Amino acid sequence: MDALTRSSRARSRNDAARASLACALLGLLIPVAGYVAARQLEDVTIVQGTEATCGSALLGLLALVMARKAQFTIERTLGRVGGAGLARAGKLLGLLSLCIGLTAALALGFYALLNYFG
Repeated sequence: MDALTRSSRARSRNDAARASLACALLGLLIPVAGYVAARQLEDVTIVQGTEATCGSALLGLLALVMARKAQFTIERTLGRVGGAGLARAGKLLGLLSLCIGLTAALALGFYALLNYFG
């Protein structure tokens, strides 16, 4: 037995789980970057920083989709692929990122209404 068989080969990577976690972490990093940019740069206002935060909702949604794809791959391969922990972390952090982005969008909507009527 010189070569590895298909069943004894090393575990393959679950790229969807890794992508889910990467998107979720990036989605959580955007609000911090927007706030720091608003505080440090004179040309950037806090409203513009909040507008950038709305992008974290899209990344959070993408993280949830990728986590679901990773979980489907894990189920399809009967757990041989691995990455269940990464998929769970991506799903949880993606949900958090989605909530932060939607909250920022609601805040901007109310801010626009207050400016319109006030």
